[in-house]
Formats: sequence, C-alpha cells, structure tokens
Amino acid sequence: MPKTEASIKSTWIDPDEAPEWTAETFDRAAVDQGETLVRPVSGTLTKRGRPKSDDPKLQVTLRLDREVVDHFRQTGPGWQSRINEALRQLVG
Repeated sequence: MPKTEASIKSTWIDPDEAPEWTAETFDRAAVDQGETLVRPVSGTLTKRGRPKSDDPKLQVTLRLDREVVDHFRQTGPGWQSRINEALRQLVG
C-alpha cells in the first residue's frame, strides 16, 4: 500500500524552536530515577482553550430585521461583535 504524504510527515521539532522550560514546567514534569518513576507528571504543559474572561458574554437568541443583519454581515468577519459594540454605544 503506498504511503500518503500525511503518513510520512515528520513529527520532529527543531530544538531551537521549542519553548524554554520554566521553573513551573520543571515542577510539573515527571521525575525518573533510572527505570523507576519517582514522581508522575502533574498537569499539562499548556492550558486548553481560551483563557477565562473576567466578564464573559451571555449567549442569547435575538430576532433582528433582515436589513440590520445583512448590513453587519456585509462588513465581514466579526459582524456579531460589531452589533454588540453598536448596542453598547446605544446604552451608554
């Protein structure tokens, strides 16, 4: 069976491009002494997803006139945020 390009892709990462290890990274790392695991890994090196917002937005269902939605959609990506900003300016 022929190998596809995806199956032969290298997972090697250039050490010069790897992030520097901090004291916190070392604190979470596994510790081995020879073949014996002294301390297992605790946590992950990165946090999943976006950071939590101090003031998260609420998801709501809202009915708007088609002309309003079309106007904002024509301005491209981020149109929902622009509607939010217009409403924010209206309420002060």
